Amino acid sequence: MAKKKTANIKEKESAKEEESEEEESVEEKESPEDDLDYKIENVVATVVVEITEKIDLNQIARRHAEVEYNPERFPGLVMRIEKPRATILIFSTGKMVVTGLRKATEAPRVVEKVVKNIKKAGIKVSNPVITIQNIVASGDLHTNIDLNMAAIVMEYAMYEPEVFPGLIYRMQEPKTVFLIFSTGRIVCTGAKKKEIVREAVKKLNKEVRELGVAKQDMGESDYQDITFI
Repeated sequence: MAKKKTANIKEKESAKEEESEEEESVEEKESPEDDLDYKIENVVATVVVEITEKIDLNQIARRHAEVEYNPERFPGLVMRIEKPRATILIFSTGKMVVTGLRKATEAPRVVEKVVKNIKKAGIKVSNPVITIQNIVASGDLHTNIDLNMAAIVMEYAMYEPEVFPGLIYRMQEPKTVFLIFSTGRIVCTGAKKKEIVREAVKKLNKEVRELGVAKQDMGESDYQDITFI
């Protein structure tokens, strides 16, 4: 009976987590009138935990066989969490880097699981402080872009097609960096909040049309899509 009750509790907790994720995804959808098409691809966060002495990464590696630790190649230990999916780099100083998140709101849950795994290895850590460092988003402006013209009329823009097929645009307010391709595909990086991503994409969408660099038909382009690793 005790085993059945434990299983039921776990099932309920899992269901609650799934419902929470669904609610969060609904909240992040843009309203139709915004006419914006983008999605968060990666959220990077840093974490600092309090320690009484340097973390023995070998001790964690011995306790958790699924982690990766090769100090000769990289000084940090690599731990992966399935739900929410994320990759964590853990250093002996008590600092961590969390990558692979799709939502900044997932960071506390990931860090909680990482801290539990560290404690299971017999290591004392406490008071994790999480800081979102970067949000990467991809999107589509649904119009072809004249990148040569954009490089001329857009301030803080750089375009060297022989080096890279996209234009690099450093938006000053909000502070973000865009990669813009002739197909209208974009990558936004440098934001620390999803609201900033939204504001930046909305502003760029308006700028390319007002500046006259949006072209509905520029023929076929060699550039097809953006691949994230």
